[in-house]
Formats: sequence, C-alpha cells, structure tokens
Amino acid sequence: MSETAGTSARLDPNWDHRFDVIVVGSGAGAMVAAICAHDLGQSVVVIEKANVYGGTTAISGGAVWVPCNHQIEAQGGTDSYDDAMTYLKAATRGIVSEARLHAYLENAPQMVRYIEEKTRMRYRAMPGYSDYYPELPGAKPGCRTMDPLPFDAALLGAEFDSLRAPSPGTLIAGRVGMTAGEAHSILAKERGWMLLVIRRFAKYWLDVRWRRRTKRDRRLTLGNALVGALRRSMMDRNIPLWLNTALDEVVADGRHVTGVIAVQRGTQIRIAANRGVILGAGGFEHNQAMRDQYLPKPTSAEWTTTPESNTGDAIRAGQQIGAQLALMDMAWWAPTVFVPGKEKRRALFVERALPGCVMVNKLGRRFVDEAAPYSDIVTAMYADHRASGANLPAWLIFDADFRRKYPCGPLLPGIVQSDSSLPKDWADKVYFKADSLAALAKRIGIDEAGLSESVSLMNSYAATGIDRDFAKGANTFDRYYGDSNVKPNPCLAPIAKPPFYALRIDAGDIGTKGGLLTDEHARVLRDDGQPIPGLYAIGNTSAAVMGPSYPGAGSTIGPAMTFGFVAAHHLAGV
Repeated sequence: MSETAGTSARLDPNWDHRFDVIVVGSGAGAMVAAICAHDLGQSVVVIEKANVYGGTTAISGGAVWVPCNHQIEAQGGTDSYDDAMTYLKAATRGIVSEARLHAYLENAPQMVRYIEEKTRMRYRAMPGYSDYYPELPGAKPGCRTMDPLPFDAALLGAEFDSLRAPSPGTLIAGRVGMTAGEAHSILAKERGWMLLVIRRFAKYWLDVRWRRRTKRDRRLTLGNALVGALRRSMMDRNIPLWLNTALDEVVADGRHVTGVIAVQRGTQIRIAANRGVILGAGGFEHNQAMRDQYLPKPTSAEWTTTPESNTGDAIRAGQQIGAQLALMDMAWWAPTVFVPGKEKRRALFVERALPGCVMVNKLGRRFVDEAAPYSDIVTAMYADHRASGANLPAWLIFDADFRRKYPCGPLLPGIVQSDSSLPKDWADKVYFKADSLAALAKRIGIDEAGLSESVSLMNSYAATGIDRDFAKGANTFDRYYGDSNVKPNPCLAPIAKPPFYALRIDAGDIGTKGGLLTDEHARVLRDDGQPIPGLYAIGNTSAAVMGPSYPGAGSTIGPAMTFGFVAAHHLAGV
C-alpha cells in the first residue's frame, strides 16, 4: 500500500486505498490516461481484471489514426482540419456530435506529440497507407495512420512476463515481430521482401541470451510495442498497476463519483478517488447475454478475437449509476476463422485483398469487395443474410497457387508450410480442400453452380483487371495489400489451379463499439444528457466517436488514447 493510500485509509475506514485518479483497464488508452494524470500532478492507480496487462491493444496493430499529425509534412503529405472534419462527418453519417469530432481532431495531434516527447513511445506516419474510404470527401492517400516503432522487451525487466502476448497472426510465422510497414512489404511482395524476412528471422534466432529466457521476440512490434513502451513509461513514474483486480461497482454519493469497489484476487477492496474514475476496460465481446441483447443476430462470443476478460463490466457499472448507452448494436467488425486450441480465432485483416480468392455465401454468390475494410466485410455479411438468408457463415475460396504464395488466416504460405505439415485436426475444421470446385462446394455445403459461376466471373475479371461486380482493387486502399507483381490489378488473379481450398468466415469482431455515451471531455452522460461528475469513459467502454464508420487504420486506439489524454486534463482542471 502506498503512503498516500495508507494514510488516507487510516483517516477514512470506509476506504482501503485512496488516489486522486483511478483508471480501470490497462490498454493503451488507460495507460495514456494514467501517465498524463500523473504528469499533471495527480496520484493514480491502474487496475486490471486479467493476470496480464495490455488489454485488446496488446494483440492489435497498435496504430493510431491522427489527422494533421506532426509528421505529415516531413513525409511529403498534406492535411488540414477542414479536410479531416469533412471526411469524419461523411464517414460518421451524422450519428456523432460535432463537438466530439472536434475534440478528437483538436486533441489527437497534441496527444501524439505529448506521447513522443514525454514517454518511451515512438510512431512513424505511413505515407502509403490510405484512409479506408478514399472516395469520401476529405480523405487522404496516406500519413494519417501512424505505425508504432519497435520496442525492446528487455527494458521491461520482469514486467515483460505479464505483458499480454501478441496474436500469432501479427507475427511472421507466428513467432517473429513485424511492423505494419514490414507486413505490407511481405504481403505485397515488394522488392527485397524475402531478404527482410531472412534478416528478421536471423536476428531472432541469433539473440541466444533472450532465446534462453523466452520464445517470444525481444523486438516488440505493433500493439505489443505500444503497450510495452507505455508500461515502461509508467514504471519510470512508479505508477502502480494492479493485476487480478476486477471492477465490481462504481461508487457515487449522489453528487459525484467517489471511487470504486473491486475484487482483488478474491477479496473485495474499496478504492477512493479524490478527482475521478476513468473507465477504459474494453467492450462486451465475451458477454453472450449482452451480445444477444444488443448485437445483430446471429452472434457469438466464440467469433471475437479479443481477450476473454472483455465482458462489459465497466459498461454495466456505469449503467448502474444512471449512465446513458449508445451504439450498442455496433462493433468493430472483422471476419474471423476458427483455430483449435487456446487461440481460437484469427481475423482476416488483409489476406482478402490478395489476388486469387473469392468470398461467397451459401448460394456460391459473391456479396462484397473482398479487399474492402474488414469492418465492412461483416456489415456486408449481415446485409446479405437479411436479403438472402444464405450468409453467416460465408466462405473464402482460393486455389493451389494462392495457397502456395500467400498466408491466409492461420495458414502460412505453402512454400514454407505444406498441407502435410499442418496439424491433422485442422482438415475439415480450419480449412477444407478438394480436387475440384464442385467437390469443394459439396464438402462445405454450398451451391455448386453458384460457386462455379462466381469463380468464372472472377477469372474473367482477373484477365481485364476490372471487377464489374464489386470493383475489387479499384481504389488505393484495396491495392495497398495486393500483390504488386500481379498485373493489371494487384488484387485479381485466376482461381484455376487444383486443389481448391475454403475457409469458413464468421461475423467476428475486434471489439464492440457501443458503450457509455460521453461528451467532448470524455465525461459520461446521464439519460438527461448531463455529465456524471467524476466519471469518464474511453476506448470501447465508451460509445465510439467514429460512430458506424472505420475511417482508417488506428481508428480504435487513436480515440482511446486521445480521450484518455482529454479525460486526464479535464479532471485535473487544466
């Protein structure tokens, strides 16, 4: 117990600990809130339900989407507040208040600059990574998305052991870290990509001392780099992080939030907050009852990629003291595939853009541009299911050539992982395989004629480079993860070489969007629209500032970190 906490607890027997600020959750938004609160002179504690820290951020790409960030000009790009607001208004379709959009655009650049100046975290703006909707007014072809630079895990010392491990899907061969820029070079097969892979593996295997400690890569990238750098920055400030401490209740005295009740390793504790409580504990993806109540049907907690601790505890705690909810029927959708064992789901973020695959429903019919933003894929699945009754699941179909050259979900490229080397229990569970399209259709229970027609059309589009049905590869975002060696369209190639393969695609997510409605200061609002004094919500605990849209890579973590920054300043009175 800290001196501050101990002294306060003795003064007030109703509380076991006392801090100025309590932060619930340990993702990037929560950590930024804690660091900023500390730097503004507040005593702060971070409580985390799980036995590891990092939340959903740790298994994510770690990028932030920040218009008008300080690196754009140096990268040769241009941006303006007006362009960014025009784009956000078009993307969010009037669902989000202009005050919240303004708060994001004003504070996100300040947040990134603060993080780079005051913490161990560093970002690089990505000049070639387009906004997700390049056709909307105000969109930019690059630089708004910022990629975390690698971070040395050794700097965490013993705290590295409690860092949530990254998803194998974000690693080369499930083992070696790669940045988003490196992932693009490898998937798009840009010049030098093979040498890049060799260098990364060589550095990993030659790090003998680290290998003796763990199989995990010392070179943290993506979400692990972000969380690792922020955790080290918390350690620099001696900010306490309490694991195995689950929020049970937010305590209010009728006028103001005064603290929380938590359960720490089976024992109930009461923590007082002099200034306020910031809820940043993720969404409700693993709460099947809440999914059934709010999300489109069918829905299953089995389809999400997020940590099992995301059960909506903070959202429900806010509800109990009168908080207003919003966007509860929305999620950060992502198509997912099943993987046996501990890691049960793998999201298909980019593989669908690669040439030589097609996504179909039970009728064997296409229903979407396969290279579209991953959130839009699931939205299209639900829309098609409402219209046809033949979706959910959908199927990704590809041939032997695609299988040989490209990764897809849990499958590494066939040139490095042949079918014979795959786990035996994956056949007809993770992937399905047949010597003809007709046999494959029969095996997975979809219409043979429909699949044959869809593949024939895709093959004709590959020849011309023009997808006349869904325009796959027709915009800068689609082409970003296409194969740069394939002409005339890097996202289109024939599906013609047997054997043929299928992956079952479920309506998964990387988090829910709905939660506690907040204002431009991240204050939680009551049903009457007035703020609940002392209560703030950020990240997926709050209703997304991006509304129904996904404007660009980093549109989840960017707002979480920004409104953590905003909340810390507001409760400190600056």
